Amino acid sequence: MVLSLERFASAEVNAAPLAVKTQKISKAMKAYLERAHEHDEFMKTQQLEYQIGKRHLANMMGEDPDTFTQEDINNAIEYLFPSGLYEKKARPSMRPPEEVFPARKAAEFDETGRPFHSFFYTEKPNFFKMLYDIVEELNKLYDLEERLLRRGQKADPNQKIDLTGFAWISKGQLELRLVERLNDIEYDNFVNVMNRLIAHPFSYKCKAFIDEQTRPLMSQSAQKEIPKPQIDADGRQYITTYECLRKTARGDVTVRFPGTGKISINSQDITYFEDIQPREQLFPI
Repeated sequence: MVLSLERFASAEVNAAPLAVKTQKISKAMKAYLERAHEHDEFMKTQQLEYQIGKRHLANMMGEDPDTFTQEDINNAIEYLFPSGLYEKKARPSMRPPEEVFPARKAAEFDETGRPFHSFFYTEKPNFFKMLYDIVEELNKLYDLEERLLRRGQKADPNQKIDLTGFAWISKGQLELRLVERLNDIEYDNFVNVMNRLIAHPFSYKCKAFIDEQTRPLMSQSAQKEIPKPQIDADGRQYITTYECLRKTARGDVTVRFPGTGKISINSQDITYFEDIQPREQLFPI
């Protein structure tokens, strides 16, 4: 009996690895990324030069470079380069590059075209993200109000936010912060939603967030203490301002309330001034 044995040769198969697809970058995207990279490198160079100049200026003034502030820089420039120009923008200055060169958005998407911002497709992601944050704060206040009302608690009226002397940041300031151009309707939407937030009885719970969106109507340096009126012999209130300067002239001005509508200038009426311009300058009084 003849036995036939079949020998099976085992063949070793080596699977070839899948070819990695090279991701192509369009010319427009490549140019955009290059411009963004060039701008970042430019700002780094300017920042380095600013820091070097700051240290040199501090050494010239005999100050510590590590504690030399921007206010010290302004005072040093004014001392070293005195100028009589009325236009402040024309005077010598040394400011950080972030204030000199207009801000630009960083790269908004990677090399594959995937955007970084979740609101990228709204065309103005920073603006709509800010509106989203405002609504988030408003919803938190609604939830807080509902929980406290269940406990029988109400908002403290003494902690209500008072915006007297303040206003919402202007359209230009908002555009600089967001690095996006806004139209009037979009800015009105921002103001309306902030008014809704400030009108909530628990708005004082997010006071820090609200303060970021406001600006003072008058700078602190321009604020002056308003003098209290005095009472004359007739019982009328009056305020006198002494040494009012006008070129070489000096004068004392007294305003009374309630008044009679009469103007007395060295015991004469308004015809004391022959020209029309000095008379018009008295109009606010």
